[in-house]
Amino acid sequence: MVPSATFVIGVDFGTDSVRSVVVDAFNGRELSSAVHGYTRWKGGQFCDPARNQFRQHPLDYVEGLEKSVKHAMAKLPKKAAERISGLSVDTTGSTPCAVDETGTPLALTKGFERNPNAMFILWKDHTAVQEAEAVNSVAKTWRVDYTQYVGGVYSSEWFWAKMLHVLRQDPAVRDKAYSWVEHCDWIPALLTGSAHPTVLKRSRCAAGHKAMWHESYGGLPEDAFLAAVDPLLRGLRARLFRNTETSDKAVGRLTPEWAKRLGLPPDTVVGVGAFDAHMGAVGAEIEPYVLSKVMGTSTCDMLVAPLEELGGKLIRGICGQVDGSIIPGMLGMEAGQSAFGDVYAWFSHVLAGSLESLVNRSRLLDAKTKKALNKELSGKMVLELTSQAAQLPIDENGVLALDWMNGRRTPFANQALKGALSGLNLGSDAPRIFRALVEATAFGAKKIVDRFVDEGLPIRGIIALGGIPKKSPFVMQVMADILDTTIRVARSEQACALGAAMFAAVVAGIHPTVERAQKAMGNGFEKEYRPIPQNARQYKSIYEKYSKLADFVEKEMA
Repeated sequence: MVPSATFVIGVDFGTDSVRSVVVDAFNGRELSSAVHGYTRWKGGQFCDPARNQFRQHPLDYVEGLEKSVKHAMAKLPKKAAERISGLSVDTTGSTPCAVDETGTPLALTKGFERNPNAMFILWKDHTAVQEAEAVNSVAKTWRVDYTQYVGGVYSSEWFWAKMLHVLRQDPAVRDKAYSWVEHCDWIPALLTGSAHPTVLKRSRCAAGHKAMWHESYGGLPEDAFLAAVDPLLRGLRARLFRNTETSDKAVGRLTPEWAKRLGLPPDTVVGVGAFDAHMGAVGAEIEPYVLSKVMGTSTCDMLVAPLEELGGKLIRGICGQVDGSIIPGMLGMEAGQSAFGDVYAWFSHVLAGSLESLVNRSRLLDAKTKKALNKELSGKMVLELTSQAAQLPIDENGVLALDWMNGRRTPFANQALKGALSGLNLGSDAPRIFRALVEATAFGAKKIVDRFVDEGLPIRGIIALGGIPKKSPFVMQVMADILDTTIRVARSEQACALGAAMFAAVVAGIHPTVERAQKAMGNGFEKEYRPIPQNARQYKSIYEKYSKLADFVEKEMA
């Protein structure tokens, strides 16, 4: 029987903020939404970009959850809360945290309140390069290659590497940590009162793609393997988990405390969490062999295929293939770029930083004007660079860039790699360099498409979602030209939150399957970017140069 309460909530924990969206589960119509920026994160607390350290305090998540849900609900009629039946969340990942025996993040316990190692280690944190290499080194000589279902290479962005890095670096956290949880597992557990490490339900998505979980192993890698990577990992497997759940399953119902804090019915069902890109792909109506690209600060590329069509095939060089990680019953495959919009932001900051310094030293301006001018320059820099770069012709002999400013996620993860610029001369101005960076991010995207195709998987279409497809026609046209493929842009402004709402509708019993929820709640597509034949031809030769430069840089850096 379909519940009479037919509103659901999707909560999307992003890199900078959390957004809650209330959706009508019958037609996918967004009824209200609210966003809350992470207070501590905005202030740059607990992060050290020069060391690739990015940590987030659990209080940012808790405060953001409560405020965004309450503000979204406040925009609805008074009795709307009575119609809420389900809530599901997506988060960034891999974003793990050390917890005590009660499942409480250590940063919420006495003595660890300001210790970055006791906080959630954000997906973009790359402090664990050496630890990832330790995993890879042992995996290649072990009787079972535990990296075989994660593309053959373990990344510093993932669960075990980050955990081991903290255990090696911080004796206080090492002594206090009983277990570890992913952000997408902790929030549902917190809401339902089931946070104890031995009982909380673990996401199939997070465990399969980031923790080397696989049913054929009996769960996580065996204890002997982990101890061979580092004795500090010995015995930890028993304090983690054996089983995982797909996100069409319920964790439980809101506790009375959280029902009151959020202003929701206490019988609201809470679903198993997953990563933002995976739920975003569902929200953007992913279908077999259609690549879904979440394009923002980084990219996450999702592909699904029927299990029976792939059999036991292993896809090398990607970020994992997991049964049910995106759509239950299908194989979910993940790839992506460690930096995309972040590349553009980096160059903008390079230019704006010098301008800001000059403005601050000016004797012609008062303090208030200086502050206002710096804010204006910072906010408009990328827009101005984009406008000027879009006017430039494609130059087959111009500036060439590599997009590895934050390492490389796919193909074949290597977070030790660095970006590069070549072909510079005295005429290489800022717009030309910026255009080269945009082209580099699109070339990086093509490497991902090529990886799937080389492994025998057809790409029958591309869906784009996220901030960049909505805001930058220039970037999207360059992408379409370089991929030589039509790209459809999802209409939903909040595809990740909508995907979470679709899962909430399933766990609440409104729709029997995720596919049925997609069909009923999908928002369709708002525009298409088609490749310009002449541009596509020109970019083929530049792509060859990009590939040669990439091979050279990677070889020299090794």
